[in-house]
Amino acid sequence: MIALTIRPADFADAALLAFLQAHLDDLAPTAPACSQHALDVDGLQRPGVRVWTARSADAALVGTVALAPVDAGHEELKSMRTDPARRGAGIGATMLRHAIDDARSRGVRRVSLETGSQPFFAPARALYAKHGFVECPPFGSYRPDPNSTFMTLPLEDQPAR
Repeated sequence: MIALTIRPADFADAALLAFLQAHLDDLAPTAPACSQHALDVDGLQRPGVRVWTARSADAALVGTVALAPVDAGHEELKSMRTDPARRGAGIGATMLRHAIDDARSRGVRRVSLETGSQPFFAPARALYAKHGFVECPPFGSYRPDPNSTFMTLPLEDQPAR
């Protein structure tokens, strides 16, 4: 595990904007556009969306995660990304725990997510399952989609880490 500094996102940071665009670019070939639900930079700056960045000891941007409101007491995990060159180092798990702890500290009762059903997303689905997320029906404005896997984590049943 590498040492990380996690801070709220600074959307004036060109490195963050490039990192977020790379996330969208990575997702583009995985499913039809109607099945892609990643937020762009404007979407991540909507009211109520909380976005964090992770930087390594050398100040390199290595990860992002966000939480967006769904309804009262329910938030959605968004923009979860680890620098591809650093995957497997525990960055995603650290970012996920940070987001869950933040949600829990604010009284959020459930965190859900939508991710792809394709093999490209298998490591992400495994990470979420390892942290207690289970598959669930579509939530919020989502509809059933063979390209999507929906997962949820009830926080009231989970102890703080």
